[in-house]
Amino acid sequence: MAGQIVSSPQTKDEKPLTNLGRAALSLGVATAVFFILRWSIGFMKDREAPEQLLLNLYARLGMDSALAALQETGLDPLASKLMITAVALLVGIGGVWALFWVANDLIARLPFAVRERIRPFIFVGPAILLLSTYLIYPVFNTIYTSISEDILNVPEIVPEQYWASDSIAADLVADAENLTFNRYLIDTDQFELASVTANERTVWLLVRPKTITDSDTETERRVFALTAVGLQNYQFAFTSPEMQIAFRNNLLWLIIGTGGSVAIGLVFASLVDRVKREALAKSFIFLPLAISFVGASVIWKFVYAWQPGDRAQIGLLNALVTNLGFEPVPWLIETSFNTYALIAIMIWLQTGFAMVVLSAALKGVPGEVIEAARMDGASELQLFFRVIIPMIQGAIITVATTIFIAILKVFDIVYVMTSGKFETEVIANRMFVEMFNFRNFGRASSLAVILLIVVVPIMVVNIRNLRRQGINQ
Repeated sequence: MAGQIVSSPQTKDEKPLTNLGRAALSLGVATAVFFILRWSIGFMKDREAPEQLLLNLYARLGMDSALAALQETGLDPLASKLMITAVALLVGIGGVWALFWVANDLIARLPFAVRERIRPFIFVGPAILLLSTYLIYPVFNTIYTSISEDILNVPEIVPEQYWASDSIAADLVADAENLTFNRYLIDTDQFELASVTANERTVWLLVRPKTITDSDTETERRVFALTAVGLQNYQFAFTSPEMQIAFRNNLLWLIIGTGGSVAIGLVFASLVDRVKREALAKSFIFLPLAISFVGASVIWKFVYAWQPGDRAQIGLLNALVTNLGFEPVPWLIETSFNTYALIAIMIWLQTGFAMVVLSAALKGVPGEVIEAARMDGASELQLFFRVIIPMIQGAIITVATTIFIAILKVFDIVYVMTSGKFETEVIANRMFVEMFNFRNFGRASSLAVILLIVVVPIMVVNIRNLRRQGINQ
């Protein structure tokens, strides 16, 4: 019949074939991307890989002169780094995009009910995996290290002569000095957990089977691993004189640094709202926040620079002091106020952040409320402290908790200015010293856990405050 569309008898079979072809293509792309990502990881880890890649490329293209020149002079280090960076960008961004595209294409061919359940995990799954790998696992590993590393001077592998014993831990303690066996908590053929006393401190000895690979013969063998578990690292953190100074200084940083930043930021936020060039004034106050902590420390190191009285002063403060007829002051050496001098740098950096957030909160206060308070006879101070402050309380808590967490982890300023000397030590700097200078990983991990424990309640307060304001619900 004219005008009537007649479907081809092959149409019913074409759709399944098309879907099968698209699925095969997606799987092929996914496989190719996987191998490319695997190759790129090896390429970025090997410093010689860029030069080898160019040599192979020149050889295949028949560029003998370029090949000979590269073999003679080698590849420039800067060019090698640029090639690695280019591969990281191209393969990283393109590979991730291709994997998401392939995964979405494959899921689109599943039944609707199954598709809608799986799709969120495909897009959120990689982020969860990365968070688990680089945030959650390190937390638990740090906690384990803090209670097991550097506890006792015991070998990681049980000596072979004890392997046949039914009570490995008891026999080890009997042959060791300054150790007293208390009792078994768990005693099986494969696992032992015993309580022992070392230097009047209770320690747990953990004995468990472990498979290790011999680096010489590349063969695996089964041994017994020995781990000492205790709280000695935390005892050091709370009792050593160095850590007592660090805790004292951190407390000063938290009280003065947080309070000073919020208070000065609030004052500036109130004042700049009344000037004509508000944006310009805010820009100058906010500018220090654009500087890194290290950069700010270098700047203030010149401000606090000190020379003996008979020499020219290059430090700004001491130049002013000597011009007024006084002796120059060693601001970073004098223990009575050097910590306060370092705190001033943090206040200088964080005041701009506090001002911007609090200024926005002040602009959100209804004008009708302010006018009503003035009509009721409230003075400017009463208006500020009894009306405005309660109305912006949520913003103040948000700013204070944010600055509190930043100050609690302060490291850069102390490390650059004094390296923790002259009684300016803080917890984060001491953690760095214990880990990288003394190689005491257990002590460093215990300090990291302490910082985590202190930060968690502050984060809870911040989240509750945001929910109270209707944010993040």
